[in-house]
Amino acid sequence: MKTQDHHEFQLIDSIFTPEEANTVLSNLISSKINYHNLDDFSNFVRFDRTIAHSKKRIAELNETKAKLKQYIDVAQQKGCNLIVKSKVFIEIVD
Repeated sequence: MKTQDHHEFQLIDSIFTPEEANTVLSNLISSKINYHNLDDFSNFVRFDRTIAHSKKRIAELNETKAKLKQYIDVAQQKGCNLIVKSKVFIEIVD
């Protein structure tokens, strides 16, 4: 029997108030930023080097966070809610 080498998981699928959407999405992005900060710090301590990829990714995530906040602010100003959906696709590679 062959094992499935990929899978998709539904993480978020709901309607949120702007405040709720901001909390959920900010926490998600902050978690990713923290991961990259810790990874970068760990490599600096262990190997005395920084990871350019982590620094680039942190900048991208901060930019995404700012753009999401602007979009959420528009919904809040209009008195609207937001539909937020997020899937994660994971694939096993050799």
